[in-house]
Amino acid sequence: MPTKVIVDCSTGVTTEVELTAEELAQREADAVAFAEQKALDDAAAEAKAEAKASAEAKLAALGLTADEIAALSK
Repeated sequence: MPTKVIVDCSTGVTTEVELTAEELAQREADAVAFAEQKALDDAAAEAKAEAKASAEAKLAALGLTADEIAALSK
């Protein structure tokens, strides 16, 4: 069963204790929430990259060089 470490800073004594049912449930809920947020962040980053590539392609179609396009993104 998963455990947690409790450290008493005043004495330096460490104790390893099993997690309670509530702590396990919270740990699982936190893992799910993290995975959902990571998926949203990854999707947003991918959408931003696709939008940038689309914009660069449109600028290139207008006749801008790669150096000119790069200068615009600074």
